[in-house]
Amino acid sequence: MPRVRLIGVNGDQLGIFVTADAQKIADDLNLDLVEVAPNADPPVCRIMDYGKFRYEEAIKAKKARKHQTTVQVKEIKFRPKIDKHDYETKKKHVMRFIDAGAKVKVTIMFRGREMVHAERGLVILERLAEDLRDMALIENEPKLEGRNMFMLIAPVKKDLTKVAKQDAEDEAAETAAQATVAAEPEKAAEAAPVE
Repeated sequence: MPRVRLIGVNGDQLGIFVTADAQKIADDLNLDLVEVAPNADPPVCRIMDYGKFRYEEAIKAKKARKHQTTVQVKEIKFRPKIDKHDYETKKKHVMRFIDAGAKVKVTIMFRGREMVHAERGLVILERLAEDLRDMALIENEPKLEGRNMFMLIAPVKKDLTKVAKQDAEDEAAETAAQATVAAEPEKAAEAAPVE
């Protein structure tokens, strides 16, 4: 009969048992015998509530997904002969994407003979980068590929120390406010006349 190294409910090692005996011990405790290291010699099994274990693992995975951030890449297309009003409108779209935390791929599309004046597209990209320098930084410099010129911009990361400092100040102010409210009933009791 195969043998297994048995680990108890609290994580203590119980020793090496025949598989049938290990299963009987788990059954007596109304728990499951779960193989945790099948490649070990002998294989390692643990006594646990498998349903509860799977539930806890699912909760951990859900929390990990919740705290995971995914960066989206949005794309906006310009033409080299873009009008001032159209430029401003598209710039507002880029600003909205940046505020949402997305990276933005800005594309200048050239048609026909516009390729002769590729510097016009570069001027537009540089102007956009200059207009957004407070809220975004250039991740990939402008480059020409075929009939398109690309530039990738990303949001500026906020200084985490400033955010943490602001949170601490807010928490201190809230604690002080609660202490003031708690002290006021005592003052009212002291001021009340005794009959």
